Amino acid sequence: MNSKKRNRSQALILTATLSCAAPAFAAENDALAKDLGSTISLLGLPCGQVVSVVTQANRDYIVTCSDKNRYRIYLNPQGKVAAEKR
Repeated sequence: MNSKKRNRSQALILTATLSCAAPAFAAENDALAKDLGSTISLLGLPCGQVVSVVTQANRDYIVTCSDKNRYRIYLNPQGKVAAEKR
């Protein structure tokens, strides 16, 4: 196989892989946003709906809510979920 055909094949494979991975990633991200929204609610904090999640580390997130509140949600050293207003 010449390099032009090989490059085209690799590009097609990459495109197909990314088009399949994007919806899975989006669904995973939506589930995480819902879980973090539920966590904030259970902790008795105002939020509305989670509009943005930024992963800082494993089990450590910055969450932005529709009401403009921002929280850091993480596991504390005792292994309990904690939230800090940002």
